[in-house]
Amino acid sequence: MGDTTTGRAFIGSFTSAGGRGVTATAVDAETGELTWTGESDAVADPSYLALAPATAAGPVLYAVSEADEGAVAAFDIGEDGAPRPAGKPVPVGGSRPTHLAVHDGHVLTANYGSGSVSVLPLGADGSVGPPAGVVPHQGSGPDRDRQSGPHAHQVLPDPGGRFVLAVDLGTDSVHIYTLDRDTGTLTPHGATALRPGSGPRHLAFHPSGRHAYVLGELEPTLTVCRWDAEAGVLEPVGETPVVPDGTEGVVYPSEVVVAPDGRRLWVANRGHDSIAVLDLDGTGERAELVTTVPCGGHWPRDLVLDPAGRRLYAANERSGNVSWFTIDPETGVPRWAGSLDAPAASCVVFA
Repeated sequence: MGDTTTGRAFIGSFTSAGGRGVTATAVDAETGELTWTGESDAVADPSYLALAPATAAGPVLYAVSEADEGAVAAFDIGEDGAPRPAGKPVPVGGSRPTHLAVHDGHVLTANYGSGSVSVLPLGADGSVGPPAGVVPHQGSGPDRDRQSGPHAHQVLPDPGGRFVLAVDLGTDSVHIYTLDRDTGTLTPHGATALRPGSGPRHLAFHPSGRHAYVLGELEPTLTVCRWDAEAGVLEPVGETPVVPDGTEGVVYPSEVVVAPDGRRLWVANRGHDSIAVLDLDGTGERAELVTTVPCGGHWPRDLVLDPAGRRLYAANERSGNVSWFTIDPETGVPRWAGSLDAPAASCVVFA
């Protein structure tokens, strides 16, 4: 790949389904191609990853272990790009964590199985401490199979860093918290109820910080919300489908990604095995489905933009590959450009 290689990306996967654990890749700046550079299977089912700002010892990669006894693991990243376990995984005090975020000196995890959010403090060297707090959610939804209780699926800070939002698929709601940096305490600030049965999975913010887009998993819809960054209030204002009218069969949307210029967003659809392209109006308050294109595999669990915003990468869990796409700058339509073998791929994160 020569001197065109200027970046790194890491792939999470399910070791219980034949995945390699955490895979490190080099990224070709010209083509977007991913090339394997190393891997670690030291942690079971590292399904979601987050890269922290570099410590004095170098960058640190964090992974959830999506097991019944959920945990967070830290990896040091050497000059060769290979992930190396940094200490033992730390239990999060919840089961089957599906998402994590690094925020204000802590790692936050969304624990799907137990329906809770955990806060784990970070040391100056990036090491993970035991949970400072675990906040359980309460409630249920109309889908008896999937919503018999709470299922926190994502946790992330708002763009201003004042609030923490947790998306709960089981209760059709988004919880809003404040985080005390000194104690690691999450304090409930409010909650937003979404349409019953929609099963919200993930959300993404508009670059302006004034809107957020909540993706439903149980119904293939995108809920557009206003975000009041001063008051910490999320207000739903409309819904948009993410697959064409008349689509049949199972559709479980998984991830929503907003363009850096705020003109459009993309959604990964499992079952339909597509990437949906939606245009946004000038305010960010209206979304319109434009088209869908094949995702380059089967069951796209994650979708991510490269740092330059020129390419999309889809982690196709059941076909075991990560596909990348060049984005048409005028239409926003992704065009398939390549693929890397990655068994049970579940997440891609860029350094």
